[in-house]
Amino acid sequence: MRVIVAGQGIQGQKRRKICGDEFVGFVDPFSAGSDFKYIRDVPLEKYDAVLACIPDEPKQDIVEFCIKNGKHVLVEKPLWFRDISNFKALEEMANRNGVLCYIAYNHRFEPHFVNMARSIQDGWLGEIYRCRMFYGNGTARLVKESAWRDKGGGVLPDLGSHLLDTCKFWFGEEVENSKWEIVSANSFENAAPDHVIIGANVNGIQVELEMTMLMWKNHFTCDVLAHNGSVHIESLCKWGPTKYIERKRVFPSGKPPETQTILTQSDPTWELEYSHFKNLIDEKVSTNFVWHEGMYKILSSLEGSLGVS
Repeated sequence: MRVIVAGQGIQGQKRRKICGDEFVGFVDPFSAGSDFKYIRDVPLEKYDAVLACIPDEPKQDIVEFCIKNGKHVLVEKPLWFRDISNFKALEEMANRNGVLCYIAYNHRFEPHFVNMARSIQDGWLGEIYRCRMFYGNGTARLVKESAWRDKGGGVLPDLGSHLLDTCKFWFGEEVENSKWEIVSANSFENAAPDHVIIGANVNGIQVELEMTMLMWKNHFTCDVLAHNGSVHIESLCKWGPTKYIERKRVFPSGKPPETQTILTQSDPTWELEYSHFKNLIDEKVSTNFVWHEGMYKILSSLEGSLGVS
């Protein structure tokens, strides 16, 4: 497969490294080092797919261009269209033209996220009471100085989209049918919110998601509390070492036996996701925007609660 990378920022550079010899060139109107300024400048016969590592505003245009011209496209999260009706229209067009539009949520390939999904699906936890996730980085100043990032929902669509997608990965379709609410929102340093907590009851599980750009040491934690024990994640591979901890409850009380898996390795998620994208293309999997339309509705509703759009 021959690949164009749209966007020469941090994510674009990561995607370019992963696609290796399949890389054809960069498209970026703002970078002097790009091979092409605009996607329409690239001869169609030179590539098969586009990895779109671009801001939210031009996503619809580049996705529509790719689909109309029979090119597969991987789009960095979240998928943000100007009108909700575009989801259905572009999904139908993609499937008519036999191309895949895939929205990238690389954390689904984080080893301990996969372990958590298995623990939940195995059922050994019994009834799950609560899931709390915290995701923080120290990008407040970078975002504030960005020409396009310090607006709208701020950290909410940026990191919150990852956390909502992780909930969908672990808990299923009920995530998009749940009533999500703002618990707390602050703009401590930025114009847009830089610290947000949201919550929902997801099929009886109390879920709380906290996200911030003010965590000067990048960190992720998750705690799942259940009848038969608890499961915990500390950090991500890119910030490792990362821990996965299972604790089995002792009745009526007592110190639980604990197992820990600690990984110290480079981030595997980008390569795993790229392979997944190519496998979906080989298997001729249809484009399906149902969850991404659901994500759009959740984030739009929450941003409405914040008084932004």
